Amino acid sequence: MMTDTGGKPTVIAVVGATASGKTALGVEIAQEYGGEVVSADSMQLYEGLDIATAKPTAEEMRGIPHHLISVLPPGRACSVAVYTDMARAKIAEILEKGRLPVIVGGTGLYVDSLLDNIQFPEIPVDPALRERLNREAEALGNAAMRARLMQVDPESAERLHENNLRRILRSLEVYEQTGIPLSEHARRSRAVPPPWHVIRIGIGFSDREKQYERIRQRVDLMLEQGLTDEVRAEFLSGRRRATAAAAIGYKELLPWLLGYVSLPGAIETVKRETCRYAKRQGTWFRRNPQTEWIYRDTVCPECGIFANAKKIIAKKGGL
Repeated sequence: MMTDTGGKPTVIAVVGATASGKTALGVEIAQEYGGEVVSADSMQLYEGLDIATAKPTAEEMRGIPHHLISVLPPGRACSVAVYTDMARAKIAEILEKGRLPVIVGGTGLYVDSLLDNIQFPEIPVDPALRERLNREAEALGNAAMRARLMQVDPESAERLHENNLRRILRSLEVYEQTGIPLSEHARRSRAVPPPWHVIRIGIGFSDREKQYERIRQRVDLMLEQGLTDEVRAEFLSGRRRATAAAAIGYKELLPWLLGYVSLPGAIETVKRETCRYAKRQGTWFRRNPQTEWIYRDTVCPECGIFANAKKIIAKKGGL
């Protein structure tokens, strides 16, 4: 088992925005240091929509075990607490085998909650309260619900985009039930330090337009791989529900399937929304001063991303 000088086992995290190259780097690190990958992607957890959620192919995995991919049915909600419980169990299994856990993903809340060892309070769901909040959200809209959250828990509201209605409503729900903001619950939950020596590696771009061009190219590749056929099949199956259907690439193509917009128009929407999502991901991950960044567009071709990652790992120790 690989440990730091304090005796904690080492965990490496590869984070960043969509299309930054996290999957490839995670696999290279796992190959070099004898590791296995644990996904931290809120959409890859679900069965189906393999292209839309950019799940790694068998070829991309290159024989490295990948965990927490396609483990939930499309309609099952997955809270951050549920994800961290699953991920901690996988990390423990990997460490027990004497191997290195490599966390790879772009869902910032999942990554931070796992690596910061957040202990989630047991706040049961109140069905009546949840139903009322859902009705109010339908009547008033996402922006109004986020504004309401800003009044009682500005810290949580600042972190949440208005489109992230599920977490906005959960934050309101927790406040109404306990009288304590979810952000304060989060602070109290950080009392127990993480049981691992964590090395965080971020992949980004110094020039955002180069990042957006890479995203647009990846969407084109996904279309070549059969994205429209995949979305059509999922839609016609009738099994897709709100949770998994939040994946970018699925919901933007639905208006085309229903005849409301042209396919080129829908594709442009996919690209635009993916770029917007990548911007939000970058903002989230850059807030963490513990992350060591590698910028794709400034790395010399002779050195490469992986060589830079190895330098970061050597500097941080534990391997």
